[in-house]
Amino acid sequence: MANPSLLILAGDGIGPEVMAEVKKIIGWYGDKRGLAFDVSEDLVGGCSYDAHGTPLTDAAMAKAQAVDAVLLGAVGGPQYDDLDFALKPERGLLRLRKEMDLYSNLRPAQCFDALADFSSLKKDVVAGLDIMIVRELTSGVYFGEPRGIFTEGGERVGINTQRYTESQIVRVARSAFELARRRGNKVCSVEKANVMESGVLWREVVTKVRDAEYPDVALSHMYADNCAMQLVRNPKQFDVIVTDNLFGDILSDCAAMLTGSLGMLPSASLGAPMANGRPKALYEPVHGSAPDIAGQGKANPIACVLSFAMALRYSFDQGSEADRLEKAVEKVLADGVRTADLMGPEGGVPVTTSEMGDRIIAALDASL
Repeated sequence: MANPSLLILAGDGIGPEVMAEVKKIIGWYGDKRGLAFDVSEDLVGGCSYDAHGTPLTDAAMAKAQAVDAVLLGAVGGPQYDDLDFALKPERGLLRLRKEMDLYSNLRPAQCFDALADFSSLKKDVVAGLDIMIVRELTSGVYFGEPRGIFTEGGERVGINTQRYTESQIVRVARSAFELARRRGNKVCSVEKANVMESGVLWREVVTKVRDAEYPDVALSHMYADNCAMQLVRNPKQFDVIVTDNLFGDILSDCAAMLTGSLGMLPSASLGAPMANGRPKALYEPVHGSAPDIAGQGKANPIACVLSFAMALRYSFDQGSEADRLEKAVEKVLADGVRTADLMGPEGGVPVTTSEMGDRIIAALDASL
């Protein structure tokens, strides 16, 4: 049987630095756990523009379509700000999402005990937090037509259209329910059915999917504004939240900051199942390319490492190995090991990007 395939797109800024630590961990799994991957690499973002005049080549896109999963670092930088919109580094990422039809965006918000004091909320509110926001990624108000800026009655009008079909709601709802079965078996569906017809349809369709296919999963409904309030009042009431593109964009960033460090968080974008039954998938850290610290050994690789853990769990059916990697990260943090972004008033053991990767591998060794 062929090894599972993984395309690495390290990207720009700190992307290659954090990805270097992930590659060390991928090598560890091959050497110590007999879990070998066929790894290929290519360019995306600004580095692709520099080399090829485009943020993503057709050849790189074809590779992404052919592999079991894509692991991306980060894209962008100030030197590309004046490029034409179609050539900006971020267009490479958007092309990947669109052409791979990655409709389900998974954004976990997990608060490691060692970092609970970093949150702006009280420690007892966020300690042990572990929720998952499932955001619909390819439809909704960001894509609906008509859209644009028009002139009506002698003044300009900006128009965006919130549009969802039943099938678009069904597939992201199924993604959320499947995830819930692996976790706490509880889903909260979030919309604005009190004022938006798209929200009425969303609630009806999500309920229908649960009743017909997932009767074992507890389902609740919440308006988006109340959900925002509840996330900062009592976030641990949630397990899986499923919501549309716009509300998911906002609520996932809100939930991310509950953990105290946006730069620690991974994400996954999943699409339809391939011939092997696995979903098309792209995994990436939530943080940006941080060009101001690129090349200085200051970057925190943990978000990228945890993105690979998500790949182990959702693309490669290696849930126990994903647990092993996440626990190794937790152990390193509990030991007070800190990259520059995690150095708080209490201090810690300062390490470089590479040293953090080495510490995680040492913790993996200790887990055997």
